[in-house]
Amino acid sequence: MTVERIFDEIGHFKRFQACLYFAAAFQVIACGIHYLASVFLAQTPNFVCGGPGNITEVLYGNLTASSLEDILPIFKAGTGPLVVTTGGGEHWQLSRCHSATRINPQPFTDTLYTNKTVKACEGTFVYDLTEVHQSIVTDWDLVCEKEWLAKLCQPTFMLGVLIGALVFGDLADRIGRVKIMMFTSLCQFVLGVSVALSGNYYIFVVLRFLLAMVSSGYLVVVFVYVTEFTGNKVRTWTSMHVHAVFAVGIMVVALTGYLVRVWWIYQIILSTCTSPFLLFCWKFPETPFYLMARGRYKDAQALLDRMARFNGLKCRLKVEDLLEPEERENGTALLGQEEERPAPSEKKLSILSLFGSWRMAGRTCTVWSIWFIGSLGYYVFSLGSVNLGGNQYMNLFLAGAVEIPSYLVGCFAMDRIGRKKTCAPALLLAGVACMLIIVVPADIDALAIALCMIGKFAIAIAFGLIYLYTCELYPTIIRSLAVGSGSMICRVGSVVAPFCVYLADYWIYLPQLIVGILAFIIGVLTLLLPETLGRPLTTTLEEAEALGREPIKTNSTLGHNDAEDGLEINQHEAKA
Repeated sequence: MTVERIFDEIGHFKRFQACLYFAAAFQVIACGIHYLASVFLAQTPNFVCGGPGNITEVLYGNLTASSLEDILPIFKAGTGPLVVTTGGGEHWQLSRCHSATRINPQPFTDTLYTNKTVKACEGTFVYDLTEVHQSIVTDWDLVCEKEWLAKLCQPTFMLGVLIGALVFGDLADRIGRVKIMMFTSLCQFVLGVSVALSGNYYIFVVLRFLLAMVSSGYLVVVFVYVTEFTGNKVRTWTSMHVHAVFAVGIMVVALTGYLVRVWWIYQIILSTCTSPFLLFCWKFPETPFYLMARGRYKDAQALLDRMARFNGLKCRLKVEDLLEPEERENGTALLGQEEERPAPSEKKLSILSLFGSWRMAGRTCTVWSIWFIGSLGYYVFSLGSVNLGGNQYMNLFLAGAVEIPSYLVGCFAMDRIGRKKTCAPALLLAGVACMLIIVVPADIDALAIALCMIGKFAIAIAFGLIYLYTCELYPTIIRSLAVGSGSMICRVGSVVAPFCVYLADYWIYLPQLIVGILAFIIGVLTLLLPETLGRPLTTTLEEAEALGREPIKTNSTLGHNDAEDGLEINQHEAKA
């Protein structure tokens, strides 16, 4: 693309781009925070049905206490009755969701008494507040028959992520990247604080849904923004490492959750930690690609001059030099005008275009599977890390920290050994690591956690590179459609992930095992995809179908640069 000449003249990643990149990426921390905040917002501490009247003595096994709060730290549901006596001399057996009055009680013992009257708990619960001082579960009693409401928090958030990606991805193409970044950043702050002040569960869920939309919107647009301000020599690294900043947000959640055990204070702190971004985001310039595409040539020239000056260079490049030959005559005339022209209309293609032949249909199914398992695995490992045993705060912190080296390894490997040879082994490694969990002895938490972290490391590599790999596997005429549909499948995986995590109620490692089996199968299928490293981007379906059938005939470096150019053109459709 002709506009790519900008970076040859004023640098692929010099001072101007570096400042914009790190400033824009800083707010991505907030996206990582809000995506994972529910891990500690909706914690369910140990609890038991509250006994009626004034409790004078509590008996659990051979332990006695004067209050339920003293026994709860060691109480385990299903291990035996928790018996209390009241000031009126009544004996009660308490469980999590039921209470029973003993009829004609014998001496006060912990034996299971059969002559009793059982009734459901009527909204009075006693919680163990030694670890979790206050959560939405304890505030609104989201246990027993209301337990599903607590479990619905994260799926509704992920549904908001899906809708936000669609809405703001489209708006960014219509009204500009910077306006959407400013709006979504401000809304992240306002809605994040509002969530902490919500008075009931339903307002909480609605506000979190809206927060998910704007968080997803910012994440979608920031990928486009940093891609359109960096040259093809560094574009793989800059786009991949936006994921790494997201991982920093996960680590912030773990640290804040450890230090703050009251959910609304925790939420306020998380919502304000990136608020300094609001002070300077309004100074962000629009991207040169967007300005050129909308015919704002005068603004584009001013931006080029500003970039060159900030980078310590003299700008010899003129906007008319970036236009295609047939556009130059009109473009020169437009340099003195301010009005913006509408975006050119594009030919609509059906989703069936991805299944034009058996070869392309098989490729599409495999690529969609990678998108799905990448998202599913990413969020299952992140959300489920707190259920692995050991210290839940350290587990979540490690789940974020392990991503950072994974993106370094992924960037290095995909440019050295190829996309397929990086993606397939990563998925296979994730599968093997997760399936090995079933042979880990139950009392060795550290080994199980280590295997899960290896799985997260591997899944993060595959999830990070699939954006670029998809661009390179499809021809120009359906490339945006391929990446856009893959992104939709990715969002489906993120919606399914919380439900998969809840399977840990049946067996603690079941979510990881499911991800492991799927990752291994999809990793094997990935081996059937063609390699795209060193190949130019295809333009027709015939060229795309021919990938993998003939030896590479083009210069490796040239092909790689062409592939990176394709990322710039299509990355915003990937996130939309």
